[in-house]
Amino acid sequence: MNDPRDNTAVPNGNVSPSTPAHLPTVDISRLNGSPQDRALFIAELRRILHEHGFFYLTGHGVPPSLVDGMLAASKQFFALPEAAKLEISMLKSPHFRGYNRAGLEMTGGKQDWREQVDFDCEEAALTIGPDTPAWKRTIGPNLWPSALPEFKSVVLGYQAQMTRVAIDVLKAIALALGQSEDVFAPMYEPMPRQHLKILRYPGRDAAGSEQGVGAHKDGGLITILLQDTVAGLSVQAEDGSWIDAPPVPGTFVVNTGELLELATNGFVRADVHAAAVPPAGVERFSIPFFLGASHENTVPVIDLPPELKKIERGVSTDPHNPIFREVGANHLKARLRSHPDVAALHYPDLSA
Repeated sequence: MNDPRDNTAVPNGNVSPSTPAHLPTVDISRLNGSPQDRALFIAELRRILHEHGFFYLTGHGVPPSLVDGMLAASKQFFALPEAAKLEISMLKSPHFRGYNRAGLEMTGGKQDWREQVDFDCEEAALTIGPDTPAWKRTIGPNLWPSALPEFKSVVLGYQAQMTRVAIDVLKAIALALGQSEDVFAPMYEPMPRQHLKILRYPGRDAAGSEQGVGAHKDGGLITILLQDTVAGLSVQAEDGSWIDAPPVPGTFVVNTGELLELATNGFVRADVHAAAVPPAGVERFSIPFFLGASHENTVPVIDLPPELKKIERGVSTDPHNPIFREVGANHLKARLRSHPDVAALHYPDLSA
């Protein structure tokens, strides 16, 4: 998971004895249970959001066949000859869509050793004039590999399901914060931003370092992560220790992003996390989906109930990576930082 990035140290795999050895699990189907179970669920989710910002999600209603199909399609893509993958190189996209070889994305100024392909909303490029906000240059079509004609329908079908799940989670979060379930809707309407990354981490024998992706916070509202069977994700707790988050069959890993931290003045955590390169001879696949706010919007501050407001932490800041409430500006900043090669080619006026 990523965007935007910071310079927090990458975990060494050790977990403090005082830190829970696992992330909590949230069964979102409990929202449809008895009034008592619903109330208990909302109280538990409120605690998790304040303490962790990360959890395993069950009861999500995503068919296993869709998950299996997405993982299979991802492995088919990465098994293509390099020329077929480079047909959709991100260097060909001023909208930051497409394929990157391992080592071309950066976190904290260091290379991430994973190859990946990025998709966003399926949309046309905008007409750009001299007074057009710079972030509007990131709007445009996805790139699709001609060698896998069925890949587009699989990706868009999966992305639609992840959008539904992410909005369901956002509604549950709103209830946990004492709000109406649609309190966040003005942030992502009229069109939620749908950023999907399909990732392959090569084994350490093929990687240039142990950094699969460096320590960072996610920049959107909600991230829904699908992992395969190989572990690698770690999450930093508030005390600075690290918690491993291995794959659990039938679940997604959910984490809240910086936009929710902004909107709740730090009551909801956007936790730092990272992924290590897998052992030699092993490859790891993961598919994070990032639900973001509409780029046209500005992040408001939600007026929380007094008992929650008094334990707001305020928004964490990094002087080297400021957070903007203007969503489009935040998005552009993250893209320019993460992909300096694309920035240099398509945004020389902003990356110099």
